[in-house]
Amino acid sequence: MLSLHAPGVPPALTGHLPMGSSDTAPHSLTVDSQSLIRDGVPWIPVMGEFHFSRYPAAEWREGLLKMKAGGIDLVATYLFWNQHENERGVLRFDGDLDLRRFVELCAELDLALVVRLGPWSHGECRNGGHPDWLSEVDCTPRSDDPAYLALVEPYYRRIAEELRGLFHDDGGPIIALQVENELYDNPGHLATLRRMAEKFGMRAPLWTATAWGAADIPHDTLLPLYGGYAEEFWVDAEMGPAREMRRHFFFTPIRDDHAIGADLRASSSTGAGPDTSRYPYATCELGGGMAIAYHRRPIVRAADTTSLALTKLGSGSVWQGYYMYHGGSQRVDLKEPNQESHATGYPNDMPTVTYDFQAPLGEYGQVRPVFHGLRLQHLFLECYGRDLARMPLALPDAEPTSLDDATTLRWAVRSAGDQGFLFVNNHDPYTALPEHAGVQFRVQLEGGRAVTLPTQPVSVPSGAHFVWPIGLDLGSGLRLEWASAQPATRIALDDGTPLTVLAAVDGIPATLALPLDADIEGPARVERTADHTLATITEPGTGALLTVTGPSGTAKVLVLSHELALQLSKVQAYGRERLALSEDLVVADGGALHLHVASPAPSAALLPAPEVLCGEGIGQPVADGAFTRWQVAAAPRLPQPTLECVREQAVAAPSRTGGPHQRASAPVEADFDKAAVFRITVPAEALHGKTGTILRVRYTGDAARAYIDGKLIADDFWYGPDWEIGLRRHAEAAVHHGIEIRVLPLDPSSVIYVDASARAGLDAARDRAAVEAVELVAVPRLSLCDSGDGRD
Repeated sequence: MLSLHAPGVPPALTGHLPMGSSDTAPHSLTVDSQSLIRDGVPWIPVMGEFHFSRYPAAEWREGLLKMKAGGIDLVATYLFWNQHENERGVLRFDGDLDLRRFVELCAELDLALVVRLGPWSHGECRNGGHPDWLSEVDCTPRSDDPAYLALVEPYYRRIAEELRGLFHDDGGPIIALQVENELYDNPGHLATLRRMAEKFGMRAPLWTATAWGAADIPHDTLLPLYGGYAEEFWVDAEMGPAREMRRHFFFTPIRDDHAIGADLRASSSTGAGPDTSRYPYATCELGGGMAIAYHRRPIVRAADTTSLALTKLGSGSVWQGYYMYHGGSQRVDLKEPNQESHATGYPNDMPTVTYDFQAPLGEYGQVRPVFHGLRLQHLFLECYGRDLARMPLALPDAEPTSLDDATTLRWAVRSAGDQGFLFVNNHDPYTALPEHAGVQFRVQLEGGRAVTLPTQPVSVPSGAHFVWPIGLDLGSGLRLEWASAQPATRIALDDGTPLTVLAAVDGIPATLALPLDADIEGPARVERTADHTLATITEPGTGALLTVTGPSGTAKVLVLSHELALQLSKVQAYGRERLALSEDLVVADGGALHLHVASPAPSAALLPAPEVLCGEGIGQPVADGAFTRWQVAAAPRLPQPTLECVREQAVAAPSRTGGPHQRASAPVEADFDKAAVFRITVPAEALHGKTGTILRVRYTGDAARAYIDGKLIADDFWYGPDWEIGLRRHAEAAVHHGIEIRVLPLDPSSVIYVDASARAGLDAARDRAAVEAVELVAVPRLSLCDSGDGRD
């Protein structure tokens, strides 16, 4: 039996941080050493990074709505100085650079916002976001050199003007400001930047700084924020899988990561980093995916991200921040290329255009499997985060002994009093962890009460990662003593009865332990032990609805299969809060629902069901267990493009190295003059009236670029998945001019890392450069309404 002794909850340290909302703010937001506190209630924000300046302004609203549908309630965005002041003295905040418009959209959609001010931001932006003209000025950047500060001042002053009236204390969405980024050895400069921002009128309850790499940040002045990725593009190709990133898949009180940005640090920090006892455990860069560099092209799978996020949560995180959550594109409308590259002295050559990051929402808003996996965790936090936020970490008596220990089960508990959550992670991207048989947990809670769960030992499958509740409130005075199923969310039904939704774990029986005086009705095997009434769900799904009655009242519990739980969302629609189940993305907007259709047989189920649901292609409602389901007519298959080979012969770009670490350099524009050339003709009717149309390109090659009328619109370093290009923003030009794809083979002497699953595909590029197939895929938006709006 696996055992653990949970400590008591230590008192929070308060009053030491110069932060918090003003007494006149519409809503209070404060912070102590344990958590954020919003309107007097602990809050675990779920933050997603979305760079507004790397996405068309016309599509911001839809992107933000998708993020909100994924459970994001706090958006983070960088400001890149070289975009807003590309020419010295000419500050631009218009068009896709319109910061104020973006912030106002966040306010309209009830999304809080963190603005990462810079002036050095990085985010794989050229020179870290510093304008090229800065190198011509006699100053020391990223320091308190008066000559440098004199250049930052007008930039900060203009940002403050753009944001006036939009800060939290004004009733606006901006709750936090980050100064600089990854500055680990100049705390005085970080403090100066905060003072400067405040001098010009920037006000926020929270001020933050990145703290990885044992960063020396000013004491009790900025909140230290941490990160963790499943992979890394910024290390050498020869090293193989990123071994050091394995540490993020173990439960640990250690917050720091010395690997993030290590290739940009001149030397390792000799300090210990911030005193973590004085600050809550907050993250701003949990990897939502990973960027692709030319020399190193890792694949991050959905389970890699969801297990990493769950492990950080189980380790004590009270602020889940993802980088990136929504991908984007590097700007191509500036004087210089806007990506980091060997040409700028950066160690890694990045794509000229794409900044997709394999994120939950892609470069063109594509919804990835990881979006659904993370959403299940976010539903849990939205409902139970206020309790979890004040629960400290407790580790088991027997912990893994090293990064290579694959035999000791990884688990932890966060608890307070007689309530808690048990976290398990049996997934590691770098090694297949074994199934653990005969698993049973014994948790000694604060006050001495011991809980053993489950009643009978179970097997934890390889790859499983989950959280189980201990002492969960079901409402109506009823308590779930424990469950071998993951808490998802809770709503009130039409008659006011509370409904708790749990998600079964594949391969583990879903058993609920309830008080002895509880009566249970529904499809479960019920037995009574000396301590509990046990209900084991024989078939989790929409029909696995239990009615639990005790002396104090009645509550309901629904246990979904893991597959169905990945389709679950909570929406505010048609006058009330509802649960929705769909393979497709369900977005709530203005009290109505929209379905972004990508599946072959789309449908949506709601609970409680509205009286009327209509729209083009929506069938009659049918019962689906506790839900009511509507089938939706699939969009007709788009007319497909034609593919023509214009030039078959291609010459590989010569193997080059560059940057301070002499890593493989990407082909330059002139190299693509010798590429294989293919022309794609796009039927006009394929792009007419569609919310989203993706061109999917399968090719063999090392690198490829897409052009319309000679203008570069997209690029790709081949790493395995099909290349996707969004045509919505290029529709008219794509129809009129067609799309040209140029593909280069790989020089045999180039040293490139790819995932083992993609190795054979890249090796094939040493002898061949060709577009193998193209496909147009529509992602229409269907309105589910009570007045028949139909497809947009």
